[in-house]
Amino acid sequence: MGKTTNQIENQEWKDSIEWIIEHEKEGRVQEILGLLEDTAAQMGVKIPKKKSVAAYMNTLPSSGDREYPGDLSIENKIYHAIRWNAMAMVVNANIKNSGIGGHISTYSSASMLFEVGFQHFFRGYEGAPDFIYFQGHASPGIYARSFVEHRFDEDDLNQFRLELSGGKKNRGLSSYPHPRLMSDYWRFPTVSMGLGPLQAIYQARFLKYLQNRGLKKDTGQKVWAFLGDGEMDEPESTGACSIAARDKLNNLIFVINCNLQRLDGPVRGNNKVIEELEGLFDGAGWKVIKVLWSRAWEKLFEKDKDGKLEELLSGMPDGEFQKWAQMSGKELRKEVFDKDDDLKEISDSFSDEELNNLVRGGHDPVKVYNAYRFATNYKEGPVVILAQTTKGYSQGDAGEASNVAHKQKVFNNAQLKAFRDELDIPIEDNQLEDKVPYYRFEKGDDIYAYLEKRRQQLQGWLPARKQLAKEFVMPDSSIFRAYDEGSEQQEVTTTSVFVQILSKLLKDKQSAKQIVPIIPDEARTFGMDALFSKSGIYASDGQKYEPVDKDSLLYYNEKQEGVILEEGITEAGSMASFIAAGTNHIAQDFYTIPFFVFYSMFGFQRIGDLIWAAGDSRAKGFMIGGISGRTTLSGEGLQHTDGQSHLYAFAYPNVKAYDPSFAYELAVIIEEGLKQMYVKNEDHIYYITLTNQAYAMPAMPKGAKKGIINGLYLFKKSAKRKNKDKTVNLMGSGAIIAEVLAAAELLGGLDIPTNIWSVTSYKALYDNAIAVDAENRNSGSSKKNFIQESLEDAGDLFVAASDYVKAIPLTLAKWVPGELVVLGTDGFGRSDTIPALRDYFEVDAKNIAFSALDSLEKKDLIKKKVLKDFQKKYKIGA
Repeated sequence: MGKTTNQIENQEWKDSIEWIIEHEKEGRVQEILGLLEDTAAQMGVKIPKKKSVAAYMNTLPSSGDREYPGDLSIENKIYHAIRWNAMAMVVNANIKNSGIGGHISTYSSASMLFEVGFQHFFRGYEGAPDFIYFQGHASPGIYARSFVEHRFDEDDLNQFRLELSGGKKNRGLSSYPHPRLMSDYWRFPTVSMGLGPLQAIYQARFLKYLQNRGLKKDTGQKVWAFLGDGEMDEPESTGACSIAARDKLNNLIFVINCNLQRLDGPVRGNNKVIEELEGLFDGAGWKVIKVLWSRAWEKLFEKDKDGKLEELLSGMPDGEFQKWAQMSGKELRKEVFDKDDDLKEISDSFSDEELNNLVRGGHDPVKVYNAYRFATNYKEGPVVILAQTTKGYSQGDAGEASNVAHKQKVFNNAQLKAFRDELDIPIEDNQLEDKVPYYRFEKGDDIYAYLEKRRQQLQGWLPARKQLAKEFVMPDSSIFRAYDEGSEQQEVTTTSVFVQILSKLLKDKQSAKQIVPIIPDEARTFGMDALFSKSGIYASDGQKYEPVDKDSLLYYNEKQEGVILEEGITEAGSMASFIAAGTNHIAQDFYTIPFFVFYSMFGFQRIGDLIWAAGDSRAKGFMIGGISGRTTLSGEGLQHTDGQSHLYAFAYPNVKAYDPSFAYELAVIIEEGLKQMYVKNEDHIYYITLTNQAYAMPAMPKGAKKGIINGLYLFKKSAKRKNKDKTVNLMGSGAIIAEVLAAAELLGGLDIPTNIWSVTSYKALYDNAIAVDAENRNSGSSKKNFIQESLEDAGDLFVAASDYVKAIPLTLAKWVPGELVVLGTDGFGRSDTIPALRDYFEVDAKNIAFSALDSLEKKDLIKKKVLKDFQKKYKIGA
């Protein structure tokens, strides 16, 4: 069939562009295309709207492929052994315990993407380790590789998803990447989808931040994030993409496993998810590399001179293309190529077996290697690799390209034999009867020697997690002791005290280089703008403009070596930075100490999943919830007032939550947090709430420090010696302490003895009580918890008031030695003044005192008239 003049010209233009791509700099193509476009426009030719994506072809031309640096024959045997063991581990687990779960098909699709990285790119802990966010559902394949490496044994694999059943001898293997459960192995929890990509971006940015602050050299560390195409639907997955391009994060590589399927079916059945992702990332400023087709496909494309096959593939929706993966070469010829004369001509020179080998690009080690090589050498910014794969690759009728592939957990005998034959594993039929045997190479084997050498050259085994930070030295204690004597008559807020402490830490010779302030665009709200001029706001390119408030002392001061991470309006991004800073000790040889300061309402309920991920990551640092409480903010109303974050905090085992009232309490808590997290190296997060309520700060009572840390202490004992049977114990925390103090005065005016207790942490008290109860139950002892020790001789009436929901103090009811009356701020917030809000929620001084009087009257300790007169005087309930 002869070519037309247009076809010949088209091919010449195409050949010219390909020559330029191969022989000249990347920008040259854009320059020429722009020149042609401008010339056409000048001559009156209307330019059609540009396609948002390139052709549905590999980005990197095959002519530019470098020779694969490894022995593909050996690597293929290693790869097959890992594939077999990944399957065997999941199948055996479900034979032993039906329904225990696990995933086979995700790793099957991503396996080559991981294997090329392990063999040639991922650097381990014997040097400067890379950061690798493994696709969570692919964890069986990572465990299987560690088995082939002789890092795990069969007992380990047999304890997959059985972390308790193995007893003390065997810790078991966690379902997904969980550093808290496997602290010497996993580094990043990734199975809560969407959080991995977000954290990877901010981790890469944090490395640049450390370099620009002069805290570390550029050691070439890369951040790799292995993601699923379905996962990219999560808003967090792509919400920070512009940051990566803006900061030119050339240390960041996304590898998106595009198997075109999510749990229930196609990711985009009627469209093409790869084209969608290409347009998204390209528009965000990333370099996009598509690895769609294997070398076998490229041979086919070479014969497609008219672009017929390319046109077919570009127009085919993912739902249709998914069926191709299940077709044999013979079926593919009949259903696709034989229906068009031009396509038939293309395929005639290919045998059915050759058509059967038309695998997708993500399964071709040479195509994957060259994509990774390009990505690791790219200097202009972040790279995303869109690798087209098949879910359940090579599993045959055990789930290959099937809509149920994600849930495949068991293979029948015929499927096992077929899979064994596909992978060429030397296991006999009779060995497949009761359980699936594992298979690996002995340490003396040449194949194992190859595997070991590759990892030695890449500086150690992975995954791995190691402590690298040197011993932490505490900052000068005078920073914290400065608040022991109070503020005399000067009224201050706990927020202003915190800013003072942070400012001092940023000047201290021991801690200055380690402090990382993180703020989501609320610095001025919290009075932290004074730090702008002193410490500077981090900007990777410095400040290229003159700020409008340049003449102000508190002007917006951006600089490349800036200390403050001013993240903009993103609590999620801020928390990702917190995790990066809070885990720096496993990536560098020094600690970084994050202080994440945010509006308390927008903390746990908005980013609770990321806080959980921080706990799993074993991150450490301070989360500071400003403007806390339901009634501390005039006028803002329902969605700006926090009366629940301390309740949420109960669910996070590693979070120590404090609601301090006084300056010295805050100082003691921060100092203790530094000791626990960085001197004793405990994996905690300290959540501390601050308020904007100004009052004179008292001096610290003698012996209060222990109680401050443990959650409760006697702030002021009643001076009255008579009417001891009427003693009331008022318990307050946070901003409500001012109301508690005022309530004590009201009760004192009625000759009622009143003790005042400061509760710094209901969670600390609860955790201690639960632990002591368990100890007593298991040992038969009768040890007292801290609540009982503190309150046993105080009386039998306790009134607890807080700016949080009543459920928080009620958690202690079991252990309080007497009646516990609880006042709190249940319900939605309102817009009004602070006095009106506290009256409405019944947490102001008069309501606190009235609640105490009501209990005394019910006990017949005061006359009813006293109660009624008080109620009438203060218009309670009116």
